[in-house]
Amino acid sequence: MNYKSASYLKKGDHVRILCTARSADERQLQPAQKLLKSWGLQVSFGTTIGKKEHQFGGTKEERLADFQQAIDDPEIKAIWIARGGYGTIQLIDAIDFSALAKAKPTTIIGYSDVTLLHGKLQSLGFSSVHSFMPLELKDKPEKSVESLRRTLFGESQSLSIQNTFSLTSQVITAPIVGGNLSILYSLLGSDSFPETEDHILFIEEIDEYLYHIERMMYSLKRAGKLKGLKALLVGGMTDMNDHEIAFGKNAEEIILSLTAGYDYPVIFNFPAGHIKDHRTLQLGKEMHLEITPKIINFTP
Repeated sequence: MNYKSASYLKKGDHVRILCTARSADERQLQPAQKLLKSWGLQVSFGTTIGKKEHQFGGTKEERLADFQQAIDDPEIKAIWIARGGYGTIQLIDAIDFSALAKAKPTTIIGYSDVTLLHGKLQSLGFSSVHSFMPLELKDKPEKSVESLRRTLFGESQSLSIQNTFSLTSQVITAPIVGGNLSILYSLLGSDSFPETEDHILFIEEIDEYLYHIERMMYSLKRAGKLKGLKALLVGGMTDMNDHEIAFGKNAEEIILSLTAGYDYPVIFNFPAGHIKDHRTLQLGKEMHLEITPKIINFTP
């Protein structure tokens, strides 16, 4: 699939911060606002910022209207989702994405629950940005923040990690899709699941029981979503849980056992997901991987 990318940001462009899931207020978002302004960008808050309907940033109708207005507005060049949690699934089937067919579609930024938007966008042929949320900014190291800036402004960057699993030396170039494993699992059978064949699939997860990880991986495999990949890229598998009677495998072992019959590399410890050093990925864009005996180099 050929994915349509939004234009990279330039100074003076307008970024909107809003809620599609849990609530956030302006005070919490001031550091993110300050950061974006320091990059020379205009920043505004959606009407959902400051609203609260139980745990959500406004009612379903309010969140839908706020997001729809932002993607329809040609002056809004990027939308940074304020926080994750749960709630985007309530909106996904009612959003009209037709405005993204314009010459310069809006860049959508976020992760975790925002995987719903990423999956839908990639299924429609658009790229999007997998990165940390505005409310997490205070906990992010400079290298994570710089990764987001470089991605948004289209500046070159690269990343290297250790080849700790003795993967065979090879070079791979393919578009990357994916996101949070639980959300991808929830998208199975819908038109929001992105194409995976001949792609690099990225997954990450937090606070799940190990048997849940196995069940979700089995489900992706049975649905054919693990077949024909160019590579499987695994980010943070953070704070996994187990019962008093141990499951018997950790997350890495589960993933390896369910991909053992495939001939693509499975790469662990990529710095993205529910971890402190969360590097930004541009989903729906080609990533270049060079696997050497000791190092794996990534060039978006």
